[in-house]
Amino acid sequence: MSTLAASPAATPRRPDPFLLAGALFTTLAAVVHLGCIVFGAPWYRFLGAGEQMAQLDLAGHWYPTVASLVIAGMLFIWSAYALSGAGLIRRLPLLRFVLAIVTGIFLLRGIGFFFLMPYFPGNSPTFWAVSSGICLVIGIVHLIGLRRTRARP
Repeated sequence: MSTLAASPAATPRRPDPFLLAGALFTTLAAVVHLGCIVFGAPWYRFLGAGEQMAQLDLAGHWYPTVASLVIAGMLFIWSAYALSGAGLIRRLPLLRFVLAIVTGIFLLRGIGFFFLMPYFPGNSPTFWAVSSGICLVIGIVHLIGLRRTRARP
């Protein structure tokens, strides 16, 4: 009696856990930005976006909503690319290039926040510390996943 081993091509690939985690973290960040739109000024304050954003929201100004929507939309797109890189959804155009750019942006945001602080004086030090730490972690997770997928056949 002979046994046939499954060919490597027939074995489904497991999703990359790092890019999957990156996608989940990025999706969570997008949902938090949508939460600011839904719950308004208290969320802008709690998340450290600054009193100016909270006041604009209370005044019914368009800027906080549009800014939050743009950021959430961008994060959802980045999450889709991480899911594609992880192997959970079809391959998206320019996958490795986009993942490299996203990874770089998260890492730069995580370590280069002090260059951004002067442009957003209303954001609290807590906001900068927490959001930069989160971006750094997401960037590192993406970087590990990107490197791991490069090693795949």
